Amino acid sequence: MTHLFRSLIFVPGNNSRFLEKAKKLQADIVCFDLEDSVPDEEKKNARKLIQTALKSHSSYLASIFVRTNSPKSGKILDDLKEVIQQGIDGIVIPKVNNVNEIKKIEKNLLLLEKNRNLKPIQIIPSIESAEGVVNTYNIASCSKRIPAVVFGVFDLLNDLGIEYTKDPEGSRYSRTKIPVDAKAAGIHAIDAIWQDLNDPKGLEKDCKIGKSLGYVGKSIIHPDQISITHKIFYPSKMEIQWAEKVCKYYLKSIKKGKGATTIDGKMIDEAHFKQAKVLLEIIKNSSIV
Repeated sequence: MTHLFRSLIFVPGNNSRFLEKAKKLQADIVCFDLEDSVPDEEKKNARKLIQTALKSHSSYLASIFVRTNSPKSGKILDDLKEVIQQGIDGIVIPKVNNVNEIKKIEKNLLLLEKNRNLKPIQIIPSIESAEGVVNTYNIASCSKRIPAVVFGVFDLLNDLGIEYTKDPEGSRYSRTKIPVDAKAAGIHAIDAIWQDLNDPKGLEKDCKIGKSLGYVGKSIIHPDQISITHKIFYPSKMEIQWAEKVCKYYLKSIKKGKGATTIDGKMIDEAHFKQAKVLLEIIKNSSIV
């Protein structure tokens, strides 16, 4: 699992052809979708198709997440029962409004993981409402499972009664606040989707704005958007230096017969080492998206 968040691409869970083609995608996270891209009458079929796809986890280049339905939909428990299995790295929870919603989901995850002998999976909450924006810091800091939050601009604007444009004034406060709250909680923020597939220059400009606000990556909806987002959200100098330090000190610790070690007061284990190696590999092969 790369733990990089430059690109999170949504793939409709009810489309077996798209699920198969996603194996070749060089996004950081491939997110099989059970929510907006899947009609209600297709939810059951999508869960079954995703179950099958997860069994081929090793065939995918990216980390694999599943976007469930929202906490208020009444469908999320069925989603979890069907897709929490070997091969899933995490879940994206849409339209998260408050901490209580995450805690209820986490309780169900704990039971499923225990019964199915699974390691803890990650949770990425998506902030898509006025309530969610107000509560972003509390949501971001409520669980060790949470490595990042996503900004969902379309439902936020709908909640505020504002029509979508390519640079909606009504979303600017929220778009600015979310990465600040995420950083204060010690996690990352992933920016909202760019909807116009025929405007790559607009996407690039939007990525640059997002990066300037503190986002580390972007939600995307088409493979053609991967290279642009990766070009803009290239690892920072600080991230590269940290990765080099992690590799150096962890390897020294291994040679001494130890596992985990500490760097600048932070515990470093094999997962951090793997993450650092992936990042440095990206730098080494910088022509690869």
